[in-house]
Amino acid sequence: MESYRDYATTLKTLGEETRLKIIDMLSCGEMCACDILEKLNISQSTLSYHMNLLNKSELVNARKEGSWMRYTLNETTFNDLKSFIESMTTENKDCICHK
Repeated sequence: MESYRDYATTLKTLGEETRLKIIDMLSCGEMCACDILEKLNISQSTLSYHMNLLNKSELVNARKEGSWMRYTLNETTFNDLKSFIESMTTENKDCICHK
């Protein structure tokens, strides 16, 4: 991610309760969609919708195992996001106010 627009899109994707719960669950490690479904008590189509958005925003990695998908957090994206938020909330020479 390189622009404010990219980060805004990613943050919008995170700005939903179910998706935040999914991210929290995946912070413990890889999970099968079946386990996420059970813990959140949502339909498979609802989970697919949320996972598709998270995957498109590169917040999660997905891999197929048998008939189920398994998901992990995309650590690179989260590290970039953490760095961006830290740089935005810390005065530095690259701040938009100095341009």
